[in-house]
Amino acid sequence: MRLTILGGGGFRVPLVYAAVLADRAERRVTHVVLHDTDETRLRAIGHVLTTQAQRHTAAHPQHRAPELTVTTDLDRAIEGADFVFSAIRVGGLDGRTADERVALDLGLLGQETTGAGGVSYGLRTVPVAVDIAERVRRLAPEAWVVNFTNPAGLVTQAMQQVIGERVVGICDSALGVARRAAIALGHDLARAEVDYAGLNHLGWLQALRVDGRDVLPDLLADPARLGSIEEGHLFGTDWLQTLGLLPNEYLYYYYFTREAIAAIRSGPQTRGEFLVGQQSSFYAAVADSPGEAWTVWDRVKRERNATYMQENRAADEPRSEQDIEGGGYEGVALGLMTAIARDEPATLVLNVANAGTLPGLPVDAVVEVPCRVTAAGPRPLPVSPLRGAELGLTLQVKAVEELTIRAALAGDPRLAVEALALHPLVDSVTVARQLLAGYRAAIPSLDRVFRDA
Repeated sequence: MRLTILGGGGFRVPLVYAAVLADRAERRVTHVVLHDTDETRLRAIGHVLTTQAQRHTAAHPQHRAPELTVTTDLDRAIEGADFVFSAIRVGGLDGRTADERVALDLGLLGQETTGAGGVSYGLRTVPVAVDIAERVRRLAPEAWVVNFTNPAGLVTQAMQQVIGERVVGICDSALGVARRAAIALGHDLARAEVDYAGLNHLGWLQALRVDGRDVLPDLLADPARLGSIEEGHLFGTDWLQTLGLLPNEYLYYYYFTREAIAAIRSGPQTRGEFLVGQQSSFYAAVADSPGEAWTVWDRVKRERNATYMQENRAADEPRSEQDIEGGGYEGVALGLMTAIARDEPATLVLNVANAGTLPGLPVDAVVEVPCRVTAAGPRPLPVSPLRGAELGLTLQVKAVEELTIRAALAGDPRLAVEALALHPLVDSVTVARQLLAGYRAAIPSLDRVFRDA
């Protein structure tokens, strides 16, 4: 099989390649194509993957590593692909820092997929993602697109307007919630039924059933165990017990908005600014010493994972070793790909069209729910209906996502202002106008979206 990775110079690509190397089945990926618009980044990640392949071959000489191609030609990368992993970052990390800073300067949250930052990121990403979908339809019509690009649910929904259900969005945060809950209770997640529902970065673990019994109440009733997991550190056991659910970690920004903004503003730099410095050093180090690419990448990966959402945790509450080690979304991606390519049924939490799974949302709205995946693709499984408060928030954020898609495709700044103004984390129409003006001034790729530019 031929796997194309768009955004192939991205830092997390070696995680995907590691999962591909670990696959021993007869029908597996034999050719990996990396595409990126940045040749320096592309070469650096190519060095990391080459070292991975060499290490793999030394340890498993009977298993040949996939052929590797790197290219800046998008059509060449897509043509003939069986699977296309899309992990692009329109505007680069400079765009991400602008997403954060423009909002923070107005007293709002600018996190890259949540709040105003997510709207900005979506506005400039949708036209590029739709162009990719159109190229896939023309050059690789039988390919499945696995979308990693954030905001994942929004971008997946935009791409589905072109090639339908052959685009599936993935994220590891829902899997992480369920995995941590299962481990805390001493259960094997593979044997559990995960009842999770919502949107990407806006969902709740509503139940975790083992042998037909919901064991989530056991965790919620045990403050010591509950406080030991990442969600307990972030939200506090009292609030989780009040909710009676385990929220996705990104809901911290909704439940503790003021605290999140204060913590980010009091820090020396935003997450985007941290990553700009870290990744600039990484790519420069690999350019200077290509033979050390893997060692440098592995060290930087651990540092990156250890500091994730650090501003929202006390200094004496580090992330667990399992979270620091990283991984998760690449396993979901490989599970999805092998389930389709080899008809090896799997149950995964994915971003797919609602199709009536969550009452109250449009049938074509992309939601994040457990799915059964076969050669025919993913099909949503029944989940518990969202409760009133959770459903209300989900409906409002989905409306914002759909307005963002419309604004980006029409190049209409008025729709963009409406999307920003209706977001739950933006508190004024006037501020929404200021946000869009600030983003357009700071991010050229966003400004080019609008027809009055």
